[in-house]
Amino acid sequence: MDTPDIGLAKAKRIGTEVAVLHADDVDRNARFPREAIDELRKEKLLGAFVPKELGGLGYGMSDLAGMCTALAQSCAATGMVVAMHHIQVACLVRHGLPSEFFRGYLAELCERQLLVASVTSEVGVGGDTRTSICAVERDGAGRFQLNKDATTISYGEQADDLLVTTRRVPDAAGSDQVLVLLRKADFTLTRTSNWDTMGMRGTCSPGFKLVSAGSDQQIVPGSFADSSAETMVPFSHILWSAVWLGIATDAVARASAFVRADARKRPGTIPPTALRLAELSTLLQVMRTNVHAVATDCDRLLSSPDGNQALLGLGFALKMNSLKISSSEMVAQIVHKALGICGIMAYKNDTKFSLGRHVRDSLSAALMIGNDRILAKSASMLLVYKDD
Repeated sequence: MDTPDIGLAKAKRIGTEVAVLHADDVDRNARFPREAIDELRKEKLLGAFVPKELGGLGYGMSDLAGMCTALAQSCAATGMVVAMHHIQVACLVRHGLPSEFFRGYLAELCERQLLVASVTSEVGVGGDTRTSICAVERDGAGRFQLNKDATTISYGEQADDLLVTTRRVPDAAGSDQVLVLLRKADFTLTRTSNWDTMGMRGTCSPGFKLVSAGSDQQIVPGSFADSSAETMVPFSHILWSAVWLGIATDAVARASAFVRADARKRPGTIPPTALRLAELSTLLQVMRTNVHAVATDCDRLLSSPDGNQALLGLGFALKMNSLKISSSEMVAQIVHKALGICGIMAYKNDTKFSLGRHVRDSLSAALMIGNDRILAKSASMLLVYKDD
């Protein structure tokens, strides 16, 4: 059984030997990074968070974050696809294990290395993932129907299965939601938009109309309110931040290589860009320390008997929001400063110092659940939260 160190080494190898070779083509043609995902499947890394007794690797948050960062250093789209997959798996592990159906599914996921995509967006809710218009319609004989008009489904056409948010029943409030697992044979997708974006093009995230039916067993136990607070939000903000850290790390690496090359041309002198590089390295260290610290703190809570209570608290919610805001802003800042160091060589798309893809990918960070929306939630919580 692979240890986390071995898993991280495998992720780094896939990044530097596979993902990096196709990253520009993935970006240019807005295509799915299938080569890297296939290699991750071969290494059994798609079941990294699943408990060992079900055939997974039993990794923690910090381990997943390290792998996402390593992959994103070579191809941000690959890192983001893997991050989003692990977020869905975490929801099933942390909220589905009491169900024999979901225990069997997770074992199958590890055996077949199934890729799971998320369907949380919906036309008409203004980007609020905690509200649904669609609803599960049960027939009373153990079956359900579920149709949803989603604004985006990342790698929906390439995923094996989908995890969907929906109202519990047709007459439920919009916020009374559950998660439903849809198997490949359960659903059809009809594309309603294209995915021609500035960055993160390889995540392949157009809109779709989803039509599905399945067994009541596929409804995840409990409410999505708890799944969201205890799992989806922390895993999303930490693993997304880990991906953005990977983008920033590679941008700084390219800037460092540029400055060293410049220094070799003039032995005995310190290039003026070296000072800017020192400032940039400081920013990267702050970002890295923040991501690692919050991931470690989350691991502590996930393994604690009373950890779920802390995960539901205002203090932890504020910490998650702050991580998302700071990481999404810092990645764009770091890449922009790296561009300034490398100059025209980074502006060109055909040099080893090129940063065009990094710039464009980094700009998506502030838009993945808009920062203004998150700040507004933090503002309301801070009115009542007392930091003891």
